[in-house]
Amino acid sequence: MRLRLSEIDRPLTAVVLALAAYGLATLYSAGQTDVPTFVATIWQKQLIWLAVGTAAVVLMFRTSPRLLEWATPYAYGIGVVVLLLTLVAGTGAGTAASERSWIAIGGVRLGQPAELAKLAVVLMLARWLAERREAPATLRDLLPPCLIAGVPTLLVAKQPDLGSAIVFIAILFTMLYWAGTKPSLLLLLGSPVIGLVLAFSTVAWGVWIIVLFALLLWWRPYVWEGLAVMLANVVMGVVAVPFWGRLAPYQQNRLLAFLNPEVDPRATGWHVIQSKIAIGSGGFLGQGFTHGPQKRLAFLPAQHTDFIFPVVGEELGFVGVLVALALLIALILILLRIARRATDPYSSLCVFGVAGLLFTHIIENVGMTVNLLPITGIPLPFFSYGGSFLLACSIAVGVSLRVAWEARQSGYAEL
Repeated sequence: MRLRLSEIDRPLTAVVLALAAYGLATLYSAGQTDVPTFVATIWQKQLIWLAVGTAAVVLMFRTSPRLLEWATPYAYGIGVVVLLLTLVAGTGAGTAASERSWIAIGGVRLGQPAELAKLAVVLMLARWLAERREAPATLRDLLPPCLIAGVPTLLVAKQPDLGSAIVFIAILFTMLYWAGTKPSLLLLLGSPVIGLVLAFSTVAWGVWIIVLFALLLWWRPYVWEGLAVMLANVVMGVVAVPFWGRLAPYQQNRLLAFLNPEVDPRATGWHVIQSKIAIGSGGFLGQGFTHGPQKRLAFLPAQHTDFIFPVVGEELGFVGVLVALALLIALILILLRIARRATDPYSSLCVFGVAGLLFTHIIENVGMTVNLLPITGIPLPFFSYGGSFLLACSIAVGVSLRVAWEARQSGYAEL
């Protein structure tokens, strides 16, 4: 069958183009400040990355899913190796200068391997789950996919990049769910994480252990699996305090600011407070494009990357925020539609994994700007400046367009 660009999925193409245009305009506005800064011309670099991303979309659209499936182990292996290199020769940036999440040569930062590694994990999980042909039914069945996602998770956590580590975990759970894994089994798998979070409150952790024990009696997994789950949760309660001590200082500050940003409004709470002021001052229609006072006075930190969403809220108000969120939600819904209509399990899992990846980024980014979630330094798809993540998004869009094309050729009508 001959590929024609005129046969691409129109809803997905339209939404992605709208997001790219909206994001570029917002990035341009983010650079219009009364304080001289390098951000003023950052939109021009993003425009170059959009051109590179467009080429990546076309390339992946012309790549057969079978070829992609064959190349998946190599992509995953390269991703893990590069993540290892960041621990040896990596560098950081901005408030996270102590991180080693960037690959740099001669002092020039080339990119963040974690962003492309997320996509490699999606592809590798899709291949393993598709080859299995049946949903994992026990915790033992979940060991291989946990290993696939766990290796890069530990590597990025070591950088340390807690935000990306959370994304890897979210990818694992969303793809296991789409593969047919029972929610009860997923809860058992994720229970140690819940135990770690609740362990900072003795009462909450004790209640959780009792609830978990009752659930194990109800679901009756294999004896060794039940013991393993209980042991893991007990261990999480023991290591919670040492785990806090091993977090980087800036990560501890971000978590403390999440709990109470007003304790230190000029330091740990500055990001969240300024973000909420910017969004709240936008009102219904906003302060006007390029005219946001918080942004123009450079009070809003990282306004071209992690905190670009408040720029939308401040300058375009509730209407601008609503349009941005509507486009992002539409993107996720379109990807879910493509995943349902895919012609084979591998393609379906790939697209659903992409949807899970992007959805996690959206939730984390928007949530942290309004203090519903701790600050994790996660970019907003198609809005935040960053070549690595934009390239990863472009590759994901190209893969999704090809899967949609394959489904259309098999008989599905376009929505």
